[in-house]
Amino acid sequence: MSDNVNSVFCTIVPPHVLDKLARADDSARADVAQRTLEHDSQQRTRRRVTALRGLAAPAGTPSDSPRRTIYDAEHRAVQPGRKVHAEGDAPSKDATVNRAHAGLGATFDLYLKAFGRRSIDDAGLPLDATVHYGEGYNNAFWDGSQMVFGDGDGDIFLDFTIPVDVIGHELTHGVTQYTANLEYYGQSGALNESVSDVFGSLIKQYSLGQSADQADWLIGQGLLGPGIDRGVALRSMKEPGTAYDDDVLGKDPQPGHMDDFVRTSRDQGGVHINSGIPNRAFYLLATRLGGNAWERAGKVWYATLTGGQLKEDAQFADFSRLTVAAARTLYGDGDEVQAVLKAWEEVGVPTS
Repeated sequence: MSDNVNSVFCTIVPPHVLDKLARADDSARADVAQRTLEHDSQQRTRRRVTALRGLAAPAGTPSDSPRRTIYDAEHRAVQPGRKVHAEGDAPSKDATVNRAHAGLGATFDLYLKAFGRRSIDDAGLPLDATVHYGEGYNNAFWDGSQMVFGDGDGDIFLDFTIPVDVIGHELTHGVTQYTANLEYYGQSGALNESVSDVFGSLIKQYSLGQSADQADWLIGQGLLGPGIDRGVALRSMKEPGTAYDDDVLGKDPQPGHMDDFVRTSRDQGGVHINSGIPNRAFYLLATRLGGNAWERAGKVWYATLTGGQLKEDAQFADFSRLTVAAARTLYGDGDEVQAVLKAWEEVGVPTS
């Protein structure tokens, strides 16, 4: 891993969503969103200083079994909080603790059984998570060493441990941190977010035993609360831009093609927005190949992320070319390579 950890504070709810909520006429909704935004901004600045010092979480011992520890922040913005559950403990009376424990395990299982990776760093990194973080905190994040989950406000967002793909998404930021370490800005940042969506979705599909055709390809399905009338998730990999269109949340801004690429200085250069383009490319590849998406499409993406050729400032076209090369290395000049080429063509990203 590079000494410069670029992706040390990554949240599942994009800033543009919280910005919209912070301007709501409902003062209670606006207050919760503003507090979440202020918290995330402060954390991002603090973690950037940590990154520049070259600090990272200590590695563990490679193992085929996870080592999970869950902490309770008891509705304060503290980390890690009070230890409430360790590996091997009986199920907790707290459903949030149990969901966090299970989600960490589902992520560990997918990486081990599909890709032979032993934890986030491939060296047995213990998996720590803090639950019940903050008061009505409307987000979940990876901070460079552990997972943190808010309970949501119960209105716009529910408990962030509910969707297993959210857990897998955030932990995958850690995998990226320990491999390609993609810079969290612009196209490289959108790739960072997309990789997390891809593997978050694969973790959900693996845990549910779903094929690519059976999957919903939604990120954060089940997270939106009763205050949202027209929304199903945070993002759709199948049809970027269709996850929500709601008076409260606004319209999902994700593009699914380079013709609609969004140029902005907000959201780290649109990392949560333009990730829809490589997201759709992966969806197209996985459904074209059929079967279990982690078996062929997932292996191509994993080989690209971990192969050592993906630079920290990689653009979409760099990533696409490397996926073609990875498919060829893994499968020869067969259907897989043609499927990769076609997927990128359909979203307007060149491969040569």
